[in-house]
Amino acid sequence: MLRLRTVRLTARARLTARARLALLQTALVLAAGAALTGLTYLLMKRRPALVTHLDPTGPDPQGTLQLVPQPQDLRELADRVQADTLSALLPQAGLALVVVTALAAVLAWLVAGRVLRPIRVISATARRLSAENLTERVPVTAPADELSALAGTVNDMLDRIQRGMAERDQVLDSQRLFTANAAHELRTPLTTARTAIDVTLDDHPSRTELLTMAGDVRDAVEHMQRILDGLLLLARSQGGLAAREPADLAAVTAAVLDAARARAASADVMVRPRLRPAPVTGEPVLLERLVSNLVDNAVRYNHAGGHLVVETGATGAHAVLRISNTGREIPPEAAQTLLEPFVHGQGTRVRTDGLGLGLTIVRAITLAHGGRLAVTARAGGGLDITVELPLVRPGRAPSPGHGTSAPGQPRSMRPVVK
Repeated sequence: MLRLRTVRLTARARLTARARLALLQTALVLAAGAALTGLTYLLMKRRPALVTHLDPTGPDPQGTLQLVPQPQDLRELADRVQADTLSALLPQAGLALVVVTALAAVLAWLVAGRVLRPIRVISATARRLSAENLTERVPVTAPADELSALAGTVNDMLDRIQRGMAERDQVLDSQRLFTANAAHELRTPLTTARTAIDVTLDDHPSRTELLTMAGDVRDAVEHMQRILDGLLLLARSQGGLAAREPADLAAVTAAVLDAARARAASADVMVRPRLRPAPVTGEPVLLERLVSNLVDNAVRYNHAGGHLVVETGATGAHAVLRISNTGREIPPEAAQTLLEPFVHGQGTRVRTDGLGLGLTIVRAITLAHGGRLAVTARAGGGLDITVELPLVRPGRAPSPGHGTSAPGQPRSMRPVVK
């Protein structure tokens, strides 16, 4: 029994869909013809015999003789006619059924091929597709039936695959560029440390030379540590948020500005805060780093006597953080490149001790919080940077403790010029 079932499944698997569909249609025609023939045979067999009763109505006025057949003779004649008809019906009906079945098989094969043509087109299109060619699509023709819906679904799937492949290629290219830049940035402090060691140990170094070498090596190690810390923070922000907590961008910004007071004063940069409540939900550590990187970037690449305007507030459905700073003039087309890792403005900014990861981390944190980041170059020099994050849900108050200054009482900081 199991072997017979296996043979049937194997035979069914060898038949194509077109052959199975044609066989199904042919079998339906054959079954319908056989049922019609059998029903006709039964109806004719059950038909009552017609017997005519002829009763004399009187003498014939012409005097002729009338022969009245007996009922028994008529019944026998009807039975013979019925038997002859039934015996001739079966061969003729069988022959007609064979002819009709053969014609039905041919028509079923043609119809099945026409019905399955869109599926063959879809299969051929799928075979032609590859990782390098995802632009071809299955033609969708009228009418709007199940096959056109299938073609549309396949096209939608191909669109999603193409977008996914493009995003994957973009991510891979970005990762390759990021890795190359990271290796280049780490090579510089390593080369500095090795050079300091080789030069110092080339001869009999004095204590002063050893201390100088140790200081150079320590600076190089600290530089590498800052690079690695930035890479870890960037990876953390790109990995999404583990948890969200209520926070206020105004309070976070006030705390960051308080911490940056001394650095801004030493750089002779005036900070003008205009802080209004901007409740959001997010990860407090990442939000603090977002604001800190923006403020640090604005102070580091500013000039003596410059200014830094920091604003927070709510606009529509977004909490807004806007930072505008003076500085060296940057070409408008180069502003967006500053968001890439290890980009320092391509000569438009002073390199100083910047790592080139500040704005990259800001962008990653903004995207992780579902926000938007806009960077534009100011006409007189410097940058305008706007961060928009979703407002906190109604009824949820921002958590306290993210700053020492009240959001509604901004404090202007004027550096002391020495």
